[in-house]
Amino acid sequence: MRRWASQPFDLERIGAGLPFEGSLPELAAALAAPGAAAVVQAPPGTGKTTLVPPLVANLVSAAGAGRHGTHDGAPAPRVVVTQPRRVAVRAAARRLAALDGTAIGGRVGYTVRGERHTSPGTRVEFVTPGILVRRLLADPGLEGVDAVVLDEVHERGLETDLLVGMLAEVRQLRGDLTLVAMSATLDAPRFAALLGGDEGAVPVVDCPSALFPLEVGWAPSSVPRLDERGVTRGFLDHVADVALDEHRREQARGRDVDALVFVPGAREVRHVAERLRSRARGGPDRIEVLELHGQAPAAEQDRAVSGRGPGDGPRIVVSTALAESSLTVPGVRLVVDSGLAREPRRDASRGMSGLVTVSCSRASAEQRAGRAARQGPGCVVRCYDERAFAAAPVHSTPEITTADLTEAALVLACWGAPGGVGLALPDAPPAPALAEAVGVLAAIGAVDDDGHATSLGRTLGRIPADPRLGRALLEGAGLVGPRAAAEAVALVARDLRPAGADLGRLLRALRSGRDPQARAWAEDVRRFERIAREARAGSGGGDPGWPGGDPGRQVGVVVALAFPRFVARRVPGYREQYLLASGTRAGLPVGSPLTGHEWLAIADAARAAGRDAAGTGAVVRAAAPISQETAVLAAGHLLTDRVEARFDAGRIAARRDRRLGAIQLESTPVRPAREEGHRAVVRALEAEGLGVIGWSDAADGLRRRLALVRRELGDPWPDVSAPALLARLDEWLAPEVDALAGGTSVRGVDLAEPLRRLLPWPEAARFDELAPERLEVPSGSRVRIEYPPVEDRADDGAAPAGRPVVAVKLQECFGWAETPRLVDGRVPVLFHLLSPAGRPLAVTDDLASFWSGPYAQVRAEMRGRYPKHPWPEDPWTAVATAKTKRRM
Repeated sequence: MRRWASQPFDLERIGAGLPFEGSLPELAAALAAPGAAAVVQAPPGTGKTTLVPPLVANLVSAAGAGRHGTHDGAPAPRVVVTQPRRVAVRAAARRLAALDGTAIGGRVGYTVRGERHTSPGTRVEFVTPGILVRRLLADPGLEGVDAVVLDEVHERGLETDLLVGMLAEVRQLRGDLTLVAMSATLDAPRFAALLGGDEGAVPVVDCPSALFPLEVGWAPSSVPRLDERGVTRGFLDHVADVALDEHRREQARGRDVDALVFVPGAREVRHVAERLRSRARGGPDRIEVLELHGQAPAAEQDRAVSGRGPGDGPRIVVSTALAESSLTVPGVRLVVDSGLAREPRRDASRGMSGLVTVSCSRASAEQRAGRAARQGPGCVVRCYDERAFAAAPVHSTPEITTADLTEAALVLACWGAPGGVGLALPDAPPAPALAEAVGVLAAIGAVDDDGHATSLGRTLGRIPADPRLGRALLEGAGLVGPRAAAEAVALVARDLRPAGADLGRLLRALRSGRDPQARAWAEDVRRFERIAREARAGSGGGDPGWPGGDPGRQVGVVVALAFPRFVARRVPGYREQYLLASGTRAGLPVGSPLTGHEWLAIADAARAAGRDAAGTGAVVRAAAPISQETAVLAAGHLLTDRVEARFDAGRIAARRDRRLGAIQLESTPVRPAREEGHRAVVRALEAEGLGVIGWSDAADGLRRRLALVRRELGDPWPDVSAPALLARLDEWLAPEVDALAGGTSVRGVDLAEPLRRLLPWPEAARFDELAPERLEVPSGSRVRIEYPPVEDRADDGAAPAGRPVVAVKLQECFGWAETPRLVDGRVPVLFHLLSPAGRPLAVTDDLASFWSGPYAQVRAEMRGRYPKHPWPEDPWTAVATAKTKRRM
């Protein structure tokens, strides 16, 4: 073995021509002490990714040699460098190895999912954040690692944010771990404070921009960028046309440059690339069109980020945000920007998460533009107008604030910091999203009541997939076999978008090797299959008991196990509309091969509009057919079997409903048990009021009389407002509720008698005296008293003071001087004195005053109109009567 301490990286050779070379002495001074930390702030293109890792390797090597001496058996100090994407990991490692003059996997290596090129002598290892997170969970002390460099922390990826907090904690426990965070934006002081913790902010090392002059042009499209289905085809054609025309213009000016085109996703990359190839095919120039996105094979990704080879012609690279900040595409002097990006979003109302297309931030737009001016004067053409640029957000939204947090919550639970409590995270996870994620983990048994990881949770934390997929892998292996389960999990974990949402068809294409993703998918399958077989061997699992068969059905079993709330049944009458167990509806894309299947296991659904959503507001992106038996097996915890009784149209009715979440499996009419019927009647009364039964005249009158006495005397007289009566149903209406629950119609129930049960004893003996139903007038008639309406609210002492009213013919009250008063003389009766025809003549609660004054005018007006009735000059001595003069 070579003596590692005597062979530092040649920083002068590696950094030749890179602007960050001038900042190396300042960074070296900041990291001179063992276990030091620093933040590097440098714009894209300055060479920080190329120079900082070997500098840190030299520093920790020198420190290690000083502590341990130099000998052949000493392990090589290792620096782990994170890059946010696999293609960036490979590109950064290969560039540093080439500048170092060594083979990849020697002094410089890399590890990404399913691919590792390292050796015992590797001193700088590039990895994705997910790889380092799982290493930390397996080895919280990070033994064998002397330094960690977190690159592109400004992108605010979820796993990178977690690493900031986790590594800051490791650094507090390990005094010898060197830690560097690198950012391309002005957020460096924030990360410096996070890494420093209680000791104060760590040093920030800055580097000026390395950009050459940049010309900015605008080419807005005449068609909208987005519609209800996403990015419009017309806009993508516009982007392709602008890219080709601008590229040809540069060539015509004698500038042999390459172009970089930014669009939001892999589908858009393929569309624009095809349009470019089609248009360039008939042109005079020889242009190579390359695609750069996460789903492209590794070899194609590597070719896109490599420079031209001997004899190569001009190139146009069509890319997602992969090439925004962490990659340098050599030769690019022209950037064409769609101004769009894909960001994760969580739809709390539908319980769905996924990527949505949004306008990119101004910071992203500036970084994209800077790609054209890294190696010389360049030009950026934005395919939107300046107003849209000004309206864009300043920075990209941190992923932790918008994404599904299930996997992050499991990482935090395994780390021993449930919810991130105690960790120096750049942003705290939103409480609602975190609570939902913890609920998912608890449902699959990954966390305990305190939020800490269980044994199963720690196992799932080691599987490089969403915890729900990890659980489905382990359980599905026992049903469809380890191989089929691994294929399904690898299919969904890669987030591939199958045509027509049909996962089974995509699986067949991957198995045959026809799909470009087949090789990478096969590597994932081997890894997941090994995990599943090891788990089954440890548990003593035998052969799977689930029958084999159609690959799509096997995928459906695993997807249903992973996402039981997303099992879905076709809505009757709609071939393309499905109801999920969660209660959300989603539509299949138009023309999907899955159309018409009764049951689906959905792996991905997103908010959408247009024809694909089938009027539901959401569209299925990836699914597989399943049987009802599979749905019940996977979502058994959502299964309910209950009798639902309803009191409707005055009658009790009940049905037995068997449901899988929101999906109705069976519904049959049954006779409800007494308790169920009783609850149904009470629910109806509480929801719709006692009017469901109806107030007879007798019941309404009794209630009004009680309300007046209650108003004047208070306790113990009962409150008969609607809320009070509903709150005491069991005290006064229980027999009638039971009768209704047993099938009696409301027509057979009169509320008058039940109300009398509320009368207090012995006070009830005076009730008819306090509030009589009728009042005897001087003529001898017994006239009904109209009591004021009940104020239907809880008794709070603020109800208006309504008056009891007696409507009686004026002649029946002759000689009555004393106005009667009710409720022990507290409430005077209000008289409506009527004409012989029953029309009101006067309203008064002071009869003596009426006879002495207004009566004379009434007499003068009425005696000619009603001559057959008595209109005496002296009402005090006249005989009160309801008869005419003749009958008298």
